[in-house]
Amino acid sequence: MSDREQIDGNDADRRSGAAVQSVDRALLVLEILAAQGSAGITEIADELGVHKSTVSRLVGVLEKRGFVEQLSDRGKYRLGFTVVRLAGATVAGQDLSKASQARCDALAEEVGETVNLAILEGDRAINIVEAAGAAGVSLRTWVGQASPAHATSSGKMLISELTSQELRERLGARLEKYTDNTITTYPALERNLAQAREQGWIVAVEELETGLHALAAPVRDHTSKIVGALTISGPAYRMPADRFDDLAARAVDVGAEISARLGYLPRLSRR
Repeated sequence: MSDREQIDGNDADRRSGAAVQSVDRALLVLEILAAQGSAGITEIADELGVHKSTVSRLVGVLEKRGFVEQLSDRGKYRLGFTVVRLAGATVAGQDLSKASQARCDALAEEVGETVNLAILEGDRAINIVEAAGAAGVSLRTWVGQASPAHATSSGKMLISELTSQELRERLGARLEKYTDNTITTYPALERNLAQAREQGWIVAVEELETGLHALAAPVRDHTSKIVGALTISGPAYRMPADRFDDLAARAVDVGAEISARLGYLPRLSRR
C-alpha cells in the first residue's frame, strides 16, 4: 500500500468514525427527549456533555426529518411524529392493540360506524386501531393518523384527567381553531373535560371537521390510568345528537371490556 493510499484510508476511517459518533449522539438526543418529554438545546447539551452548537446541528437535522419538533411557545423540543410512524410498524404486537382489535371490529359491525382506538402522543391523539362500519360513506381515518387533542373526542378523553397546568404544558399557549365549534380557550376546555369525567364519555360535534361527529370512552390500564380512547365517529346526518346516549353506552361498555383485559379493576379505581 502506498503512502497516499494509507493517508486516504486513514481519512476515510476518521470520517466514518465521526459519522458514527454523530449518529450515536442523535440517538441519545431522542432518548433524552423520550425520557424528559421535552428539553431545550442547553439541557440536551448538558446531558451529552457537548457544545450547544453541536446539539443545535443535530436537532436541526432531526427536526427536518420529523424525528423531533419544536414547542413554539417554549423554545423546547419533543419527539416528532416520524418516531410514531416508525413505531407503528410494531403497534400490532402491543397489548393495547391486541386487546382491542376484535372488540372494535365487533362494535363497528354492530353500530355501523367507524370505530377507532387512539393513544396520546404530545398534544395529538394517534389512531392505533381502526374498524370500518358497514355504512356506505367512509371517513378519512386510518391507523397512524394524528389529530389535535383539544378538537377531537379521542384527544379530549385522553387529556381529561390532566390538571390545568398539565393541560397548558402539553397543549401550549394557543388552541388552534378548525371549525366554528372548536374549543379555543382553556376555561371552556376544562369545563368540557369536567363533563367527560362526570359522565364517563365525551363528544366532539363538528369540532375538527364540519359535518363530522364523534364520541369517545376511556380505556384504562391496571393502574386506573387512561391509556386509550375508544371512539365511534360518523357524518352528522348519520350520527345526530339523539344517537349519542345509546352509542356512548356501547362505547363505554366496550372500553370497559378492553380495560379489563389490560388488568383494570373498577373497585381499585382512584376515582
